[in-house]
Amino acid sequence: MANILIVDDSSTMRKIISRSLRQAGLPVDEIYEAGDGIEGLGVIASGKSIQLILSDIYMPNMDGLEFIKEVRGKGNNTPIVMITTEAGEETLADAMASGASDSIKKPFTPEQLLKKLGPLL
Repeated sequence: MANILIVDDSSTMRKIISRSLRQAGLPVDEIYEAGDGIEGLGVIASGKSIQLILSDIYMPNMDGLEFIKEVRGKGNNTPIVMITTEAGEETLADAMASGASDSIKKPFTPEQLLKKLGPLL
């Protein structure tokens, strides 16, 4: 079973992602939530065992690109998948170059989550 961290400034989107992960039949144990990259770093620093991180790109305080750079800068190799609606190809390329494992565009279905995230768990 996997522990997953969802980093998104929309509490509604975090709940949709959480519900979709469970509907997809992924082996989910605990789901942790953070409203921006700074909160996400706090969850990671708390010592919780996390097998997958899902992060929005555009967030206040610390966006997804900064978040990835901080996580990778600390030597953390947990897979990070960007979930976004607005990111252009250049932004997604920057995310991948910074250490993102993959990306998923909103809106998505539970089946799409299973196909993208299943191999990472």
